Amino acid sequence: MLFSRGSNGRRMLRRRRDTHDLRWLSARAWTTRWYPQGIDIGEREGRRTLAVSWFRQDRTGHHLASRVVLIDTERARHIDIALAIEDDAGDLQPAQIHTGGLAWFGDRLFAAATGRGIWEFDLSDIRRVHGPVARRVRGIAGRWWPRSALVAVRTRVHPIDLRCSFLGRAFDADGAPLRRVLIGEYRRDDEGRIGEFTIPEGTDDGFVAHERFAPGIPRMQGSVRWGDRILVSQSALKTPGRLWTGTRDALTRHSVPLPAGCEDLALDPDERMLWTLGEHPRHRVVRGIPFARIGL
Repeated sequence: MLFSRGSNGRRMLRRRRDTHDLRWLSARAWTTRWYPQGIDIGEREGRRTLAVSWFRQDRTGHHLASRVVLIDTERARHIDIALAIEDDAGDLQPAQIHTGGLAWFGDRLFAAATGRGIWEFDLSDIRRVHGPVARRVRGIAGRWWPRSALVAVRTRVHPIDLRCSFLGRAFDADGAPLRRVLIGEYRRDDEGRIGEFTIPEGTDDGFVAHERFAPGIPRMQGSVRWGDRILVSQSALKTPGRLWTGTRDALTRHSVPLPAGCEDLALDPDERMLWTLGEHPRHRVVRGIPFARIGL
């Protein structure tokens, strides 16, 4: 059990006005060692749960580790799950990927490993490790902390012929989840592409490609689909991010702003909310935008 332990995780600051904002109440609000990237909504232990991915880097920008933070949306508390791989000797090593987007299907968590396909992790087998192993999977060397860590281990790498900068889910027009994802490319120019894929069902299956298009939007950070409507997030440096909506061949900019440094997108049909997040230190927020504000 995760959310039932003792303190039920660390607290977050919650504010509900025009949007549903959650903010970090620790050094993760301003650190430059860890950056939040991907987001999706799922269920853990019978509770609605947000998953937010982070990557750890050193001063040169080299990736050291990654994690997924599970947030109990009603209690505004969170816990950390380190992402790891098994090496040839069976030892756990940190997953040194960008985790630019997430797609959560039951116990299967897919993460965008920029330039390295889609990595799949098993949430049904979360392990607790201790001592040097805990420090290693968290990308920390030569310190006594943390003494233990929860870990989800990679089960497969799925090669995709896109850069795999971000990853989002698809729903039909009634809000029923589909076994499909949108995988896209972040580029500073307007040549970035988005492709739609069916996720693999069996262990011998791969992602099946469907439509692919180039929206002509620079700095795309996330994309999801609701019926025939596509939503795309676009970052704009330190200014509020932009939301683009419409059909594949007719995306227009929406008036609702996204957080500065906006990243991935996730659709929450139960609460009728579009979730996103901002990555910039001291301005980090996990934000839910009601469907009514974006015309869904």
